[in-house]
Amino acid sequence: MPTALINIGRTGAAAARASLELTAQNIANASNPDYARRTLTQNELVGSATIGVNSADSLGGVRIGEIQRIDSVLVQRQARESAADLARTTAELDGLSLAETALEESGLYNGLVDYEAALVSLESDPLDPALRTVALETARQLADTFQFADSALGNGRRLVQAEVDAGVANVRGLAAELARINRDLSAARDGSAGQASLLDARDATMRQISDEFGVVTRFNEKGAVEVRLDAIPNALLVTPDGRFNTLSADRQANGTYRFRFGNLFFQPSTGSMAGRQAALVEYGRTQGALDRIAGAVISTGNAAQGSGSAPDGSPGQPLFSGTRASNMGIALSDGSQLATAGAGSGAGSRDTAALEGLIAAIGASNGPVADADEVLLTLSSRIAGLATTREGLSIIASAAEAQLLAETGVDLDAEAASLIRLQQAFEANSRVIRVATELFDTILSLN
Repeated sequence: MPTALINIGRTGAAAARASLELTAQNIANASNPDYARRTLTQNELVGSATIGVNSADSLGGVRIGEIQRIDSVLVQRQARESAADLARTTAELDGLSLAETALEESGLYNGLVDYEAALVSLESDPLDPALRTVALETARQLADTFQFADSALGNGRRLVQAEVDAGVANVRGLAAELARINRDLSAARDGSAGQASLLDARDATMRQISDEFGVVTRFNEKGAVEVRLDAIPNALLVTPDGRFNTLSADRQANGTYRFRFGNLFFQPSTGSMAGRQAALVEYGRTQGALDRIAGAVISTGNAAQGSGSAPDGSPGQPLFSGTRASNMGIALSDGSQLATAGAGSGAGSRDTAALEGLIAAIGASNGPVADADEVLLTLSSRIAGLATTREGLSIIASAAEAQLLAETGVDLDAEAASLIRLQQAFEANSRVIRVATELFDTILSLN
């Protein structure tokens, strides 16, 4: 009997100590988002004995079982999907905000309005040298504004493209890491601390990949995962047996990307990459609109010059050089070269037919000023919509993350209570060992 008591106390103390260590590990990782709570299973240790034809079973203490990692595949998936949707909207919003800032800081709309106002002022006195100088200088500033806007848009686009390149390189590394984790999981012992750590690393790696592309997953009995990117079509990234495909991204002439695995091309549906791709598409549209507006200013200015006469009676010469925003410039060197009068007008004519046509073209309902206003308004409206969407997705993602923490995270209050209970259990089992020793000594002293 004392021997049995000693064994019961010894195994109970060992189980309590192992549980204490696991509880301490839980508490130490309470703020680690990549850690899932662990528990230790325990089973009765039953001893069997046979004497003659009689057999008997007796409880002999506690057997330490497996380390169980608290997990929820459904909640994990919901958290990843909501985070990927949020990442997509955030990436697109950040990219388009750069474009909006570029256009606003360039002062494009104000430059067009100032150009139109300078032409209207010149109309009041077409022979005034000061007004002619102001009109030409305003046109020169407008050309510089278009070049600045084009450069700023290009800088914003290159920044988004750099994020795409960095993200692709990151996913390549994450895919290789996840493949290694899958191989290690296949060899890990079920219920071991090593397996639990590998599963934590698996989920953390999947979460990072999902932030970039969004993922569709499938697990085997060992916890190894097949990962496909949430894209059109679904693209296999990692296999459960530890293989992975190398991701590539080819930059296109319009600034967007074609993502591929070998010869399989796909487009991401969610995650930061989808948002960046959408932003790059919008950059292309905005750049096209900027060139369209610049082309309209160039063509209307040169057409007015071509159909007018300068104050000395000579035919008007082109006002602008270039064909688009990036190479737009001023072709005239002096305000006296501005052709304000109609074609064939004599020297010193105060006629403003050519100038009136230019003002009408600039301020028309489909002219450059209205076009620039519509482009800026459309971009601002889209950014406002994305900001509203992001707020809603942030709430959803936060709720999913809170649910995940409730399912798999560490509750410090519960762990502290468990710590006290396990300490008491350890002390109780130590007391059992002492009592058994005292009984044993007492029995020996009776002899």
